[in-house]
Formats: sequence, C-alpha cells, structure tokens
Amino acid sequence: MINFVIVDDFKEITDKIEDIISKIMMKNKMEYKTHVFHDYDSEFKKFISEPMVNRIYLLDIETKSASGIDFARLIRKNDLESIIIFITAHEELAPNIVRDQLMVLTFICKFDDFETRVKEAIYNSLNYIGKKRVIKFIDNNAIYIIPIQDILYVTHDNVERKCLIKATDKTYKIGKSLTEIKELSNGSLNQCHRGCLVNEERIVKFDRKRREITFDTGEIIDIVSENYKLEVGQKC
Repeated sequence: MINFVIVDDFKEITDKIEDIISKIMMKNKMEYKTHVFHDYDSEFKKFISEPMVNRIYLLDIETKSASGIDFARLIRKNDLESIIIFITAHEELAPNIVRDQLMVLTFICKFDDFETRVKEAIYNSLNYIGKKRVIKFIDNNAIYIIPIQDILYVTHDNVERKCLIKATDKTYKIGKSLTEIKELSNGSLNQCHRGCLVNEERIVKFDRKRREITFDTGEIIDIVSENYKLEVGQKC
C-alpha cells in the first residue's frame, strides 16, 4: 500500500495533486490511498505518529498557521524512510532545508510547470519504493506487490486453505502456501510455527514463557511453537 500524504491550505492545490496521483496510479499495479490535510494541525500531528509504511509526503512549506519545515523535522525524528516532497511558493527557503538535512526528494514551485514536476516527483518516489524489498506474485488474476517492511506476519487458514498476510494497514487473503510465501520473501520472513511466518524486524518483544510475540504496532500473537521459539528469540 502506497500512502500519499498531501498538505496544503488551498483546496485547489490538493485537488490538483490528488488528480495527478489518481491518473498515475490507474496505470500502476500498486494499491494506494491518499490522505489530505489543509493545515498542520493536531490531526496531522497525530497522523504522522501512527504506524504506516510507504508514505510519500507532499508538504506545503508554509500554511497560514504553521511551517511545513517544522513538521518535516518532526517526521524525521522517528521516520527516515518516508519520502518528503516540498510544494512551495518560496523557493528561496530551499538552501535552509538542505542545510537541515531533512532528506527531501525535491522542491516544487507552485508557479513553475507545477503539474509536470509533481508527476516527475511521484514517478521518482514510486521507483524508489519499488527498489525496496518486496514480495511479488499473481493470485486470482490480481498482481500483488507487498513491501516486506509492511508485513507483520503470515498465517494459514486451514478451512479456506488460504494464507492471510497481515500488513500494517491491511490484511491480504491469498491462495498461496506458507512455503511459497517464505520462498518469495527470500529469507525475510521466518517460521515461528508450522502455520505462521513472522517479520522479525517488526517484533519488539518475545515473551518466551507465554510464547507471545508483540509487534511494533502493539498487536500480539501467540502462534509460537517450541520448535521455533529459539529462532525467533534470537532477535528479541
């Protein structure tokens, strides 16, 4: 799932960016969602603290009440992965942002070939995300591209004979076996039970006594077998 996060105090600008994203993603195989804000308010501050992967931020440098630069600093305190693109009418601020090492992809002036530059920035962002570790497969004539870092765990439903891939913000039900998914992950997903794979990079706690795994989202599972307990515990 690609999450586009747009902040601008002019609805005309956010509508235009949403339209560009929609046209690009219609041709793309990846699922996406847009999150639109018209100010850097408490709602936006809460949003950036929530667990969510593959974010592409398109931030207005300055709204009527707050600075996008300040919020980019806030984002970067705990998030070095998300892509930040600044939308601005103040290109003279670019050197300050570079100096602050906020790892911004680009600056787009609202008055200089705006649509073309937004398109280029989005394509560059998608290319960057596409180079991350992902599992790709076709199931039921649908193409899936799921970033590994988005996956918490995978379980097998014996009744429906399907696998459930639990991601940060979505659950995928697919007709693949655990063995197939493990092979597709190239070692990134490990066995903690004959019916469960976990992404050890997302585990923050492993309770050996209760055989419970806690993920960075706060979710807890207890699908842990004695045969695999030590393997999971090595990274916890």
